[in-house]
Amino acid sequence: MKRLLVPAALALAALGPVHAADIKPGLWEFKSAMSMPGMPDMSAQMARMQEEMKKMPPEARKMMEQQMAAQGVAMGSGGAVRVCITPDDAKRSDIYSGKNDGSCTYSNVTNTAKSVKGKISCTNPKASGDFEAVIDSPTHFTSKMNMQSAEGSMKADTDARWIAADCGAVKPTAR
Repeated sequence: MKRLLVPAALALAALGPVHAADIKPGLWEFKSAMSMPGMPDMSAQMARMQEEMKKMPPEARKMMEQQMAAQGVAMGSGGAVRVCITPDDAKRSDIYSGKNDGSCTYSNVTNTAKSVKGKISCTNPKASGDFEAVIDSPTHFTSKMNMQSAEGSMKADTDARWIAADCGAVKPTAR
């Protein structure tokens, strides 16, 4: 389940803008808390990585930040991750229906003006579960994911907030 942790979590990070056209496109910050037997919390790991990056020589840190931005990710504050949501993605109602993310597939996705729910199934490693994103406002949403595998269960709670209309150097992720 360790290998599905990052792809599934990052995919969930972009769930909020799936349906509501009133979700603002632009730069969003996602802070996640994850619990999984034998694994430290993802936000704690990200915070440690940010501290380690601060110790890097400026040129090396800049290069790493540019590489992350080119992949559609930037570091936020306190272990958060920043992602660019395009205007088209902010309006789409079908962005996760039948979508594959690595070895994971989303199904039974239902959208309302204020929520997105569905199932997620992964083959490598084998795991399945459900997710839900609740849209509180055009600039804030939360999401929850629960996964089960032979290794145990994983839960992820994410809090997302809009930062700015301009994504700056952070490029949108490929859909």
